[in-house]
Amino acid sequence: MERISVKSWADVAPTLVAVAAGRAPADLVIRKGQWVNVHSREVLADHDIAIAEGRIAFVGPDASHCIGEGTQIIEANGRYIIPGLCDGHMHIESGMLTPAEFARAVIPHGTTTMFTDPHEIANVLGLDGVRMMHDEALMQPVNIFTQMPSCAPSAPGLETTGFEITPEDVTEAMSWPGIIGLGEMMNFPGVINADPKMMAEIAATQRAGKTVGGHYASPDLGPAFHAYVAGGPADDHEGTCEADAIARVRQGMRSMMRLGSAWYDVETQITAITEKGLDPRNFILCTDDCHSGTLVNDGHMNRVVRHAIDCGCDPMVALQMATINTATHFGLERELGSITPGRRADVILTSDLNTLPIEHVIARGQTIAKDGACLVECPHFDWPDTARQTVRMGSDRTANDFIVSAPEGANRVTVNVIGVVENQAPTRALKAELNVKDGRVQMDVENDVCQIALVERHRALGTTTNAFVSGFGYQGDMAMASTVAHDSHHMIVVGTCRENMTKAANRLSQVGGGVTIFKDGHELALVELPIAGLMSDQPATEVAAKTQKMVEAMEACGCTLNNAYMQHSLLALVVIPELRISDLGLVDVTKFEMTDVIQAQQ
Repeated sequence: MERISVKSWADVAPTLVAVAAGRAPADLVIRKGQWVNVHSREVLADHDIAIAEGRIAFVGPDASHCIGEGTQIIEANGRYIIPGLCDGHMHIESGMLTPAEFARAVIPHGTTTMFTDPHEIANVLGLDGVRMMHDEALMQPVNIFTQMPSCAPSAPGLETTGFEITPEDVTEAMSWPGIIGLGEMMNFPGVINADPKMMAEIAATQRAGKTVGGHYASPDLGPAFHAYVAGGPADDHEGTCEADAIARVRQGMRSMMRLGSAWYDVETQITAITEKGLDPRNFILCTDDCHSGTLVNDGHMNRVVRHAIDCGCDPMVALQMATINTATHFGLERELGSITPGRRADVILTSDLNTLPIEHVIARGQTIAKDGACLVECPHFDWPDTARQTVRMGSDRTANDFIVSAPEGANRVTVNVIGVVENQAPTRALKAELNVKDGRVQMDVENDVCQIALVERHRALGTTTNAFVSGFGYQGDMAMASTVAHDSHHMIVVGTCRENMTKAANRLSQVGGGVTIFKDGHELALVELPIAGLMSDQPATEVAAKTQKMVEAMEACGCTLNNAYMQHSLLALVVIPELRISDLGLVDVTKFEMTDVIQAQQ
C-alpha cells in the first residue's frame, strides 16, 4: 500500500523559517488575494501566501522576498483565498463509492479534509473492512481521517450484523496512523445505562487522547441526555431543531449541523447562532450521508456552506464552521483548517464568498483541481474477493417468503406501520387496518401501505422478516431492493407485489449487491455495488448516472419523495426512532424493544 503523506511541521520547520525570512525560496506563492483569516474572522486584501514542503510558510502583504528562480506563481487577482473545506462527520460508503472515487468526486468542490466513520463496512466485514477503508484513505492526495466504528451492531439484541466490533478492536485501531477517534456512539441507551462494552470503547479512545463521536437520536433532553454527555461523546449530528443545538453546546459538546442528500438539519438549528447569538465556534458543518448524484451535480461541503449562508449565516462564520472549528474539535488546529504558518497548505481560490464557486484547489501545496476538474490521481486499494463476495442469501427467495400470515380466522387486522418522513432520519410509528385474504394480510396500495421485507444476507440463513411501510407513494406492481441497509446492511425490499419483491431480491444476489427496481416483472434500474454490497470502485459520474436512473425508476413507480433512496436505506436503522425493521423483527426504537407487526385482529 502506497501512502501519500505530508511532512510534519516539526520536520520542515527549518525550511519554513528560512522561506519566511527570505533566506530560501518558496515552492509556491499565491499573490494578491483576499486572505480569509478564520482565526480572527477577517478578510485582508492584497495578501500573499508562500508555501514550502506542502505547508504554509508565510502570509503577508508582500511575499516577494520568498520568491526564487524555481518558485511557482499563482496570481489570485483579487480573489478570496480560503482554507480547504473540512467535513466533520460523514460516511464514504453512503456515496456508493470507495474512498478513492469519493475523494476524486469531492476534490473539485474544495473538500480537502474528511473525518469519516466507516461503520457501514464494519457491519459487513468487521475490523478487516475498516482497515481496508483506512488504508485506501491514507493513499489519497487529500486528508481522510478515519474514526474507528463504535457500534456494530448499533443496537445489540435488536439486530444481527455480519461482524461485531469489540473494545479490543477499538483499542487496536487507536494505534493505526490514520485513526482520529471513535465513530459515532449510536448505542445511546448503552451509554446512558453505562454498558460495560460501550464504556470500554469510549475509555480506550479517551486514553489514546482521541475524540469520541456522538449520536444522540432522541428528543429527550432531560436526565438521559445529560447521562449520555457524561459518558464522553464530544459532538452530535443528530439534532433537528434549535433546542437540540443549544442543549449540546451548553453541555460542552460540538453541535454538528448536517446537510446531506436527505438530511436538511442546518436551517432548523442555525438560528441558535443567527437569532440566539450563541458562540459559533462550537458549531460544525457536516454532510453525514451524500450519495454520488449529490456529489456530481450539487457539490459537497461547498454546498453545505452555501446553504448555511442562504439560511442567514454570515459567510465568515459559515466558513469557520467548515474549517477551523472542525480542525479544533479533532485536535488538529495546529495542523489544518486555516491559512496560517505551519499548517498544511490546503487552499481554495474563489471569486465570491456567498455563492462560493470553487475555482482553484490546492492540497499540501499542490494544485489538485481547477474549474471543476480533478487534476490528480486518487489511488485504489486492491480490494480482495472477501470484500467482493458478501451477499450470502442462501437459496433464492420465492413469493412465499414475503407472505405476512394473519391469525387464524381473522378477516381484518390492525398492523404497525413504519411511516417515512421526508428529509429526516426519524420515522413515525403508524397504524393501518388491512384486509386478510386466504389467511394472508393484504397491502393497501391505494392508501400508501405497502410491504417491507428484510432478507438476511450475511450468513446464508435463508430468513426473511416482513412488515409494512408507508410514505413512498408507490403504485402498480413494483419492488425496490437494496443491500445498503443501515446499519446492519442486510437486504431491504420494499414493494407492492410479492412477485416483484422476489425478482428484486434474487437479482441482487446474482450481482453481488447494489440497488434494483422492478416494475411489472421487468428491471427498470440497477446500481451494482460489488464491494461489501455497499460501494462501487467506478467513477462517481458513472455511479451517479446509474443512481439517476434509479431515481427515475422510483418516480415511475409513483414515488415523489426527495431522496427517497436514502429513506429506503435507513428503514433498518434501529437506533433512530420511532419504528424500524431488523432481521429479528419489527423494532420500537422509542422503547428499544421488539414489537408485533400485527397488533390486533377482527
